[in-house]
Amino acid sequence: MRLGIDTRLTYYRTGGISTYMRRLVSILEQLDHDHDYTVFHSRKSRETLTTRFRRADLWTPCHHRLERLALSLELLPQRLDLFHSPDFIPPLRGARRHIITVHDLTFLHYPQFLTAEARRYYNDQIDYAVRHADHILVDSEATQRDLVSMLSVPPEKITVHMLGVDKRFCLIDDAAERLAGLGLPPEYLLFVGTFEPRKNIVGLLRAYSKVRGRLPSVPPLLLVGRRGWLFDETLAQIESERLNTNVIWHEDISDNDLPVVYNGASVLVLPSFYEGFGFPALEAMACGCVPIVSNRSSLPEVVGSVGLQINPDDTDDLAQALEKALVDAEWRGQQRAAGLERAKAFTWENTAEVVLSVYHKVGATL
Repeated sequence: MRLGIDTRLTYYRTGGISTYMRRLVSILEQLDHDHDYTVFHSRKSRETLTTRFRRADLWTPCHHRLERLALSLELLPQRLDLFHSPDFIPPLRGARRHIITVHDLTFLHYPQFLTAEARRYYNDQIDYAVRHADHILVDSEATQRDLVSMLSVPPEKITVHMLGVDKRFCLIDDAAERLAGLGLPPEYLLFVGTFEPRKNIVGLLRAYSKVRGRLPSVPPLLLVGRRGWLFDETLAQIESERLNTNVIWHEDISDNDLPVVYNGASVLVLPSFYEGFGFPALEAMACGCVPIVSNRSSLPEVVGSVGLQINPDDTDDLAQALEKALVDAEWRGQQRAAGLERAKAFTWENTAEVVLSVYHKVGATL
């Protein structure tokens, strides 16, 4: 088969879906020597995702209002048998068969957490995308259920493939020394993620303030991430809480330093209202950091019985979970070991093998 994979988003973003694209291409290069692949980049990108597959550059930008039509015209000369769109939206006709990956339906569950422009784009596109695709990959059973219940997608049209964790997320012997080099304290609670309303940072700050009122010796709260949708409201709350509590806010932690940051944390707190997958929870477990996560969407599937799950609408629930993690060292040690073991099951090789099986299944209908 002549296969195409759309990786244009990697020019615009680094984590999340872009990580999925990078790892998928890398592992497929190792696994599949039977088919002819083309990896499609933004024409502006200088990054090389592939060493063996063919590269092609596209002019059509991601999330443009005419993307489906423009991308179809660009792909027409490629004469592809199968085109994989890892960022939701397929072209009108870019190949004989189309596969898409739907990572989440945040825009349907929580439209208030997106800009008006983003809401229009996804709401206008998602119904077409799931109807047009020959098969749909999802990151969790939660998203599969959403597709069936909210968009009436037949279950047999959907395949779940849990994502992987990079091998660099592991225990680090000299973590304390490297943390000092980053100017970070020897102990802290950790949040990793985009600074946007969906991540419930405001709720986390309120819960942390309650804990600090009861446990004055509580370690500082370290917020690590980048600015996202509707940031101003979150920023105002962060700044307000920083005046009264011991909150450290870092936008300059590099991706290469993240494993060290996880290693130094007492717990990772991810109280999101909704997650498509939740990489930080998995990365934290692989680094020996105990997760406290929301009991919603994909997060329970990622952590299993490791750590604690909380109601993100209940700051008292989150505060109690933080207290338990801080005062019960024996429990924390048990959960640390359990998290390290669970993280071993999440590999990009497993992810890519499921994707390849879907390619074969859809290709058999050609």
